[in-house]
Amino acid sequence: MATPPTLDGTCKLLPAPAPGSDVFATVAAEYAALAAEHGPRNVLVLKRHPAGLESVAEALADAGRGRNDGGPRSPRLESLPEHASKTIEEYDPTLDRLEYEERIELISLVIDGASRSVPDYLERAADHESFARDVGQLLLAATRQRLDLDDLESPHDCLAFLYAMNDRFHAELEDRGYVERADVIPRAVDLLEADADGVRSRVTASFDAVFAVEFEEYRRLDRRYLAALSDDADLVCIGERHASVERTRVEPGCLEDVARDAGLEIEPLEPVSAGETADGPPHHPVTRFLATGDRPEGRNDTDAGSAAGRPVGRARRIRTETAREQVRAVATEIQSLSDRHGWSYDEFAVAVPRIERVPETRRRLRDAGVPTATIGTPSLAEDPAVNELYAVVTCQCERDDDSDALERLDRDPSRGSSDPREVSLNRLRARVPEFSTRMLAETDGASVRRSLERWIGRTDLKGRIAREETWVDAREQYEGIRRVLEIARFVEETDLVGPDWQGLRRMLRRTIRYDAPYVHAVETRPPVGGVTVCAVDDLKYDSRQAVFLLDLIDETYPGEQFLTQLFPSAWLRTMPAYPAVTDPSLGETAETFAPVDATAVGDPFETYHAQRSRRRLALGARAAERALYLCSYERGAGGLQRTHDESRYLKLLESTPGLTLADVDAAAGAAIHGETNAVEALLDQPRGELERVLREASTGGEADLGATEALFEEIAVVLEDGDIDDELAEAIRSQFEFAAGEVVRDD
Repeated sequence: MATPPTLDGTCKLLPAPAPGSDVFATVAAEYAALAAEHGPRNVLVLKRHPAGLESVAEALADAGRGRNDGGPRSPRLESLPEHASKTIEEYDPTLDRLEYEERIELISLVIDGASRSVPDYLERAADHESFARDVGQLLLAATRQRLDLDDLESPHDCLAFLYAMNDRFHAELEDRGYVERADVIPRAVDLLEADADGVRSRVTASFDAVFAVEFEEYRRLDRRYLAALSDDADLVCIGERHASVERTRVEPGCLEDVARDAGLEIEPLEPVSAGETADGPPHHPVTRFLATGDRPEGRNDTDAGSAAGRPVGRARRIRTETAREQVRAVATEIQSLSDRHGWSYDEFAVAVPRIERVPETRRRLRDAGVPTATIGTPSLAEDPAVNELYAVVTCQCERDDDSDALERLDRDPSRGSSDPREVSLNRLRARVPEFSTRMLAETDGASVRRSLERWIGRTDLKGRIAREETWVDAREQYEGIRRVLEIARFVEETDLVGPDWQGLRRMLRRTIRYDAPYVHAVETRPPVGGVTVCAVDDLKYDSRQAVFLLDLIDETYPGEQFLTQLFPSAWLRTMPAYPAVTDPSLGETAETFAPVDATAVGDPFETYHAQRSRRRLALGARAAERALYLCSYERGAGGLQRTHDESRYLKLLESTPGLTLADVDAAAGAAIHGETNAVEALLDQPRGELERVLREASTGGEADLGATEALFEEIAVVLEDGDIDDELAEAIRSQFEFAAGEVVRDD
């Protein structure tokens, strides 16, 4: 193990996660002090993770407004991986960063060509759908931490095989002049520490001070990079106690100990208040309790709310029967808040536990009439434009083998609908107006990339997307097209596969199979407004008026499977070579997480990572400036049984004196908000009223027909008013006919 880095500077620590706006105000104030001393041109600001970079940039730019020193108002702000990437480019501009798709192909070839025998367990595990993704995440983590097989003592057979493949993979990269994104920081650390070709002098000549933001997430190699970068510069770090989620995944210990061991001078820092009240939002005690375990009754006795025995921390809770109803209730509440407070949709955020849940959640919100703004790259398998281009590639492969094959297939009445060639042709017929096999011949050429570009232009693919899709879907499908064209470019330039349709089909098929939804950058504040839908981790450096945390069930927070699905938890506990904390001691668990009592820990491994999950909730909650919603739903428990298995942290909040969870009415009879909900309610009323009358009649009751008649008269007035869509009016009339038993209409 390499010696720990030595940092010469100051680390200013906030006592606990503060409201997002307060964090931004505090960071801006510290930056302003450094800029005043050294000049804004000479202060380099580094944030550990790219997520939330835009919000920090806005806060720092606000700190620079009003200066008369002629300096730039835009701060020199970069994420640590971005800066490390530029350092590598400074040393060798010819190095290429390996794209995600290229990585999939190259590592697959390395594993396919392995001479080492594959362990039986991995052979069996390879049949599972998530196997490739889990292995990829493990190798990425090992690369980021520079875990080489030769440096490990008696690793598990499965880890030994995977690490050997990773070492061979990186040897291939070096031979080909590539650098993997996960290897950017380790490679940059080597260059700076060795001052290879004077790179450190060139990189550090342009600044006199380094301001390290989000220091609680800087890991061992990150701190080494920072040490090499700030050797001749003033270093100021700012971090939050009880806020590390990513660093604690791989390193135990509290932030103060990490900073002190690195040689930094510790300074306590109180947050600068940017809120309307000194106490912050009403749910701030909830956030603090989740992060630190501090109970409201432990606050100063002068707190009026606490002294009177009234709750001092308040969040809202949404409970529904199904996950679908959960999202629908969230949509209704968003529309209600927007109507009551005049908040624009981009003042809302909906956070899911895993990024894979983003596409479905976003779709359901939009179906409920709520515009969403999150843009990312969904799984290629779910992208209609990518599927069209893959169908083109499949058909061109068939034409390469036999130029008349598609025409014969088109004329063959006995062709099978499951034939991959027929599936591709049917997809193109459905997608492209006036499609014919002649179009494939007209766009084919020597270059697969230029051939695809001709198809895109000849069939007006981008125009069709723009006309038929919403702007969010259009942006994502354009990105999918770009990725396919990049894969085609790579196929033509590499010797990994043949530079032809067969080679492109092989690589594209493998990429689609192993691609994970939203593995690429997600833009949460695009130019056009809408509700942000993101993973809860992306809210750490964000601030919205209202935040909805979804899926607060025990199966998710804290969950049952920690770190990976690749190995059983019992195995992980005996795998010290795994690139994460797998065997924490009682003392390490208690030191890392404030709420933990070392004497009450039964299973240190489970407790340790469950507390990481609790912190994720806290950091997502603190992004809410005015309103926090904790949302859960029932789940099946076998047969027809259902149970409302709420997260243990939700139950803990409910049972803590001084904290309260106010239930939001998610029932069908709740107030109606939003155009979509209003339309659906209107369409349901004719049948609903008839069923109410029939129920009363069948049980001997008395139905108030006067109320029914009044309701129907109101609907008739609306229909006759003329200010209503013709199709909607026709749909409402149809509902009356269906309610009357006229299932088949005689128009």
